[in-house]
Amino acid sequence: MKLFKNIKKWLENQEHLFYLFLFILIVPNIVLCFTEPLSFIAKVCNVLLTFGCYYLLMTLSRNCGKMLWILFLFLFFGAFQIVLLYLFGQSIIAVDMFLNLVTTNSSEAMELLGNLTPAIVVVVILYIPALVLATISIVRKRMLSAAFIRRERKRAFVVFGVSLLSLAGAYVQDPGYELKSDLYPLNVCYNVGLAFQRTALTQNYHHTSKDFTFHAQATHPEEKQEVYVMVVGETSRALNWQLYGYERETNPLLVQQSGLVAFPKVLTESNTTHKSVPMLLSDVTACSYDSIYHRKGIITAFKEAGFRTAFFSNQRFNHSFIDFFGREADTFDFIKEDSLDFSYNPSDNELLKLVEQELAKGAKKQFIVLHTYGSHFNYRERYPSGDAFFTPDYPVEAERKFRDNLVNAYDNSVRYTDSLLARLIGMLENQGTDAALIYTSDHGEDIFDDPRHLFLHASPVPSYYQLHIPFLIWMSDSYRETYPEHWEAVTANKEKNISSSSSFFPTMLDLGGIKTPYRDDSQSVATPLYKMRPRVYLNDHNEPRPLDDLGMKKQDFLLVLSVFLHSFFTMTDSWIPELFLKNHVTM
Repeated sequence: MKLFKNIKKWLENQEHLFYLFLFILIVPNIVLCFTEPLSFIAKVCNVLLTFGCYYLLMTLSRNCGKMLWILFLFLFFGAFQIVLLYLFGQSIIAVDMFLNLVTTNSSEAMELLGNLTPAIVVVVILYIPALVLATISIVRKRMLSAAFIRRERKRAFVVFGVSLLSLAGAYVQDPGYELKSDLYPLNVCYNVGLAFQRTALTQNYHHTSKDFTFHAQATHPEEKQEVYVMVVGETSRALNWQLYGYERETNPLLVQQSGLVAFPKVLTESNTTHKSVPMLLSDVTACSYDSIYHRKGIITAFKEAGFRTAFFSNQRFNHSFIDFFGREADTFDFIKEDSLDFSYNPSDNELLKLVEQELAKGAKKQFIVLHTYGSHFNYRERYPSGDAFFTPDYPVEAERKFRDNLVNAYDNSVRYTDSLLARLIGMLENQGTDAALIYTSDHGEDIFDDPRHLFLHASPVPSYYQLHIPFLIWMSDSYRETYPEHWEAVTANKEKNISSSSSFFPTMLDLGGIKTPYRDDSQSVATPLYKMRPRVYLNDHNEPRPLDDLGMKKQDFLLVLSVFLHSFFTMTDSWIPELFLKNHVTM
């Protein structure tokens, strides 16, 4: 009881609260010193300069509780930052993090929240009591003395002055240091501004793109019946595909499929769905991403060429270009939106029923796009319990100790995708027409693969596991007989380095015989004109950056480099994933 009274007395002291609130405000800066790849003087600057600013602001009122609530936005950023660091281990809150709040549907969010308990507990313990104490201070009108404020303001100016010297030192030691990019929370505020700007541009998309046309023309014989299918997977990484050397039978059906080519050296240009999928569905790439506000998607190109088009998705509306491009189709259905039940979670196989109905319409020229839910976390929810081949697949909490179970569930989801694609190919074969299918995933996934304990995707700095993805092309017997040049080109380009974001769109148009000024044949893997280009990644500020300029860790860059060099690393470094060594993956 005496201890409780002493704690209560200590907390009622407004001077103590003043220092406590200052400490709480600066916690994210201290933590970021241990996570961010900055020079020592830059880290010192990031703490001192921010602390000096908070220090001065806290002296603007004699009621420290009032000032803490005025600075609530920075508390929110701090809470968000802690959750981000728990998920990804590094990086400040990026533009895409804010956009993910808008584009992630509610069911995804609920699946994830349950696995963020440790981070949420830390946030609650750190910030909620402080806000309660601040509220009590305001309600009871507790004031700091004028003398205390004058003294602390002088000290704050001294700290701020020293921080300016450290800022000068940061610029001298690191010429690339930028306040808007490297100083927390200024960088976060800058990113918030960019997020609002992009959201406004997105909301205005229908106006800015209304006059766009592909000037598309069909080049295949008009009398020929043909059907083309584009499948966009979700969160599927190449490392766990049997087609690429994975020892587990995750593709038992596709490995036996004739007319199928699997490209082993494919990287995505984004690890976020709201960027990667629109690039797959349009001519926009990392090098031209800002043009997306004025462009339409591949469905419009096929429509202009006289095709009947359909778009079927197993994801909810997410207020992104995925929705816009999908709605361009003659027929579209976001099947999760067909039910008012928030918990409605249909499997990807439900999409095949819609494909069957679309094929039954018997149109001479058909183009169908599928957007699956693939291997998105929670992995165990992506396939029926009866299809669990690798067990145990419970529990699925986002913890390192459950990695084996998580991998089992993830591999089951890949195996389910295998079944989906095999069944889809079977449906196309039964049509007896010229048919082709192309598949890739939007991005990969981290599953506690190394000592960094990274999990999920969309981290501001990508890992190898988030970039290396599967890329498949299938052609029917009839199609290969009619267009042998495409089959020859696809098999000839199989071992080349490919960017899915640059090649998916032109390859699909090429296979479908759609001619348009927006088709870049140098990036179509279905033509001998294909040319490899330097790999780039679309960073948070929508800038195409070389892979060696992303801030990736050594292990990630070397693994990605292996995709370039078509070699296998036999290093014994502790960071080489056991799974990678075990399976002797040839990239």
